[in-house]
Amino acid sequence: MASSVKHFCTICHDDGISNRAVTWCTECEVLFCEDCEKPHSKSRLSKNHKIMTAEDYHNLPTFMQEISSQCKDHKKKFELYCSFHACPCCVQCITEHQKCQDLKPLSDILKHVKSSASVQLFEKDLKVVKDNLDTAITYIKTRISTINNQKTKVVEEILYIRKSLNDYLNKLEQDILNDLESKHSKLKSDMSTLLQQMGQRASQINQMQSQFTIITQYATELQIYIGLQEIEKTTSETTKYIEDLESEDYFSEKNLEVNISSSLQSILHDVKSFGDININTTSSTLQIKTGRKDQAQNLIVHVPGIEKIKPFFNDGIVIRVVVIFTESPYDACFTKNNTVAVTLGLAKHTTLVDIEKNKIIQTIKFSHSCHGAASDGETLVISSRQRRCTRVNLNDMSHTALEGMEGVGFIALFQGNIYGTILFKNKVCCFNSTGEPLWIFQHQDINRPVGIALDKNGCVYIASIGNSSIAEVSSDGKTCKTILSEADGIEIPYSIDINKEAGIMIVSSDISADRKNHKTAFCL
Repeated sequence: MASSVKHFCTICHDDGISNRAVTWCTECEVLFCEDCEKPHSKSRLSKNHKIMTAEDYHNLPTFMQEISSQCKDHKKKFELYCSFHACPCCVQCITEHQKCQDLKPLSDILKHVKSSASVQLFEKDLKVVKDNLDTAITYIKTRISTINNQKTKVVEEILYIRKSLNDYLNKLEQDILNDLESKHSKLKSDMSTLLQQMGQRASQINQMQSQFTIITQYATELQIYIGLQEIEKTTSETTKYIEDLESEDYFSEKNLEVNISSSLQSILHDVKSFGDININTTSSTLQIKTGRKDQAQNLIVHVPGIEKIKPFFNDGIVIRVVVIFTESPYDACFTKNNTVAVTLGLAKHTTLVDIEKNKIIQTIKFSHSCHGAASDGETLVISSRQRRCTRVNLNDMSHTALEGMEGVGFIALFQGNIYGTILFKNKVCCFNSTGEPLWIFQHQDINRPVGIALDKNGCVYIASIGNSSIAEVSSDGKTCKTILSEADGIEIPYSIDINKEAGIMIVSSDISADRKNHKTAFCL
């Protein structure tokens, strides 16, 4: 645990003296000055303690300095490690871990930790994560620059549309003003011409009216008689002229009005915005390096009791023989109760074995070779690596041919769907219960796939013998990443299975030349 005063001797500081620290004891977890370090290095109890310079100690990350070798609860030195809880324990902690079956001496866990491959892997992981962060930061900066450019283009487009609208509205405005001017001029001209004509007639009538008294006073009877006829003619013509004007609507009120286009007016009511600004999401072009999953678990080897997963083997020793076959078994799976289905390859039949009574209880014959086997307790699916696979109803033993699963070898069932691998085409497939393909997936991390299993979330795990790896494929069959490889001790993995309730994976790998020695890796 780090000293509260980083640069001073812990012993001296407790006595109120500030002496500069020069060393740090990793076991006492104390900083020493030159004077205090001498008796510490000579004492029988501490002369073999590992020390480091105070400068090197202070170069450690803060979180590392805060990691103590003593239990905070009991003030005792850690001596054990609980793999189940992933924590060190002191001798008094054992009471809290009585049900834990995997307590190991801490010294065994730490013996080769610095030289283990995990340290190099974590260094590689840090580099991958740093590279990914740097790549992501550069990518985000590029995206910021991109959206800035997009904003500029959007503004330009908005201004262009606005100018186009202004220009177009200006043109429409000028057109209607020109039309107004034209019609106003014509109307005014017609009325001015009419006014001039009427003025001439009014002048003539006014003259006759002003001379009428003189005519009646001074003209002779003959002159009056003939003159009145002329006056009558003029007034009659003028009266008829006025009546004609009236009948021909010359006196109708012609008013100038404007009808604004309804389409143009609708802009004020119907157009609520200039447009919409949308954020459209597309797939990222960012390339992130694949990292290992749950790396910290690789530091501690956690192997649950093998008898829990393979009932008839204990540390690789055969406990008992259940059934001996004359043909070569290819695959096996539990069906229900104590029954196991065993496929027998080119013999074209599969046997149901009662593992409690050690006997074959039924032989199921097929029209094709029997390779992979998978069951959910109600149905049994047998693959052939050929064109046809078969689904067997375990209640009435009826057969249903599945025609669309050509080349499928090992198989697994999950929620009614059938999952399988195609060895030489490097494919992982998902089919519905009738054998129709739902998705087919290929990836560079999948090389000569064999074993297949699914977890409780529907993620698919593939054992590839071509590159000695375990790959995880997403439940929709679209993405893939390697979670275990040769760096994790995986060598030519052939079979894989998952206990969905316990979250434990078992991988059988590294078959020796005499086909007798197998390594089995367990992963939580």
